[in-house]
Amino acid sequence: MSAPTPRYVIVRPAGLRLDELSRRCGLHPDLVRRLVALGLLDGVREGTAELRFEPSAVAVVARIQRLRSGLGLNYAAIGLVLDLLDRIEELEADPRRRTSRWTPAG
Repeated sequence: MSAPTPRYVIVRPAGLRLDELSRRCGLHPDLVRRLVALGLLDGVREGTAELRFEPSAVAVVARIQRLRSGLGLNYAAIGLVLDLLDRIEELEADPRRRTSRWTPAG
């Protein structure tokens, strides 16, 4: 009986690469790097490997672009608005807040 043949699995890191995200969003990779540096976009760097992004980063970039072009906000203001929108979503998702709505008497 011979020893089992070892099997090797090539594992691709999860997430979108910088060039993939840039292409999907229509942005230059330097602008995507800038959004990461400003803290507006979450990117993960594994060791010396390139940046990786969650697939949801495409929607985040779209939201950033809408705030920048639609409202003319600077990047600092966009960060604040994104934080506030995330907090609103958290509060709306809290089931305790949904059942205890106050209505004025009258």
